[in-house]
Amino acid sequence: MHVYSGSEKRMAEAINDQIVRKGMQDYFAEVLVPTEEVVEVRRGVRVNSERKFFPGYILIKMALTPQSKYVVENTQGVISFVGPKGSDPVPLTDKEIKRIFGEVADKEGREILTTSYKVGDMVQVISGPFLDFAGHIEEVNDEKQKVKVVVSIFGRPTPIELSVNQILSES
Repeated sequence: MHVYSGSEKRMAEAINDQIVRKGMQDYFAEVLVPTEEVVEVRRGVRVNSERKFFPGYILIKMALTPQSKYVVENTQGVISFVGPKGSDPVPLTDKEIKRIFGEVADKEGREILTTSYKVGDMVQVISGPFLDFAGHIEEVNDEKQKVKVVVSIFGRPTPIELSVNQILSES
């Protein structure tokens, strides 16, 4: 299902409410918003959050009948089924389902760190040999939790690679 981005969980709940209200539980097996747990570093503090695999989409396992299709399509906030306009929705293939659920299973329990730092941000070095130096971020590597910061050493711009734990945003 295509829904408004940012309202996936609310739409999944609304669809589930409509299913119960219309007494159509036998036609629906699952309404799912695939997500993964992510640990972000914001201003030097680790914060847990959830990231959606498919922003703007919900997965629904259902028996497709005119009545079940009507219930979902007429839930307020639902945009449309995925597939050609005016035709029945296109179901995911078994291969696609295995890939999606394999990804969800692989990511569960694994900590993925992302930073709130962006290229161009002004930062202060708070530990290491460049303590108290200030500069701007030239490159961010979320996977390695490293940033390349350009600082002025002896009046020359010098790029240094630092861990995200060694810097603090100046904003």
